[in-house]
Amino acid sequence: MKKILIADHHPITRKGISCMLKKTSDFKIIAKANNGSELYKCLHEETPDILVMEIDMPQINGINALRGIKNEFPDMRVLIFSTHPEEIYALRSIKSGAAGYVPKTASSKIFMKALKQIAKGGIFLNEELTSTFTSRNVGETSAISRYKKLSSREIEVLNLLSRGKRNKDIANALNINEKTVSTYKTRLLKKLKVDNLADLIHQSRMFQFG
Repeated sequence: MKKILIADHHPITRKGISCMLKKTSDFKIIAKANNGSELYKCLHEETPDILVMEIDMPQINGINALRGIKNEFPDMRVLIFSTHPEEIYALRSIKSGAAGYVPKTASSKIFMKALKQIAKGGIFLNEELTSTFTSRNVGETSAISRYKKLSSREIEVLNLLSRGKRNKDIANALNINEKTVSTYKTRLLKKLKVDNLADLIHQSRMFQFG
């Protein structure tokens, strides 16, 4: 029986996962956390076999938090169950140590399939994401391979740009100055091999769902 820790700030999500897991004897929920402080407290009290985690919750620094958790608890498997369905987040999550990524738009069947696959030592991405990766990843020079090389902060800037945010808005959202935003935009243009902001935004939107 695998021990599970659920980290999510939505009570309905925590309740829903609990209900799903009650139907199987393969998993046992040992704790629940609704913010970063509670999560770390639970992890140090009794490390689970699998952490089911929302990367966008209070007191958690997203992908960077995932990296830190995996560094501290390398044997623990992590399933990201997130409100963010973007392909970019899935890539970054897996690259940062997660064993699986399931968007909250997925069915309970997909969620349980992911959990069971991770419990066996596998890696899980749902079929929609996997097929998208396959159809777009046509070689090391493809756009998807370039996205894999972006830092977490570069991805955050890119996502905000794709939503039409101005430099000032991005600076405020990420708590950085506007000059730094301009630097990130220059890096993004170079790394994604596009010539202007319009092409950069167009390409970023190709890699998002919803």
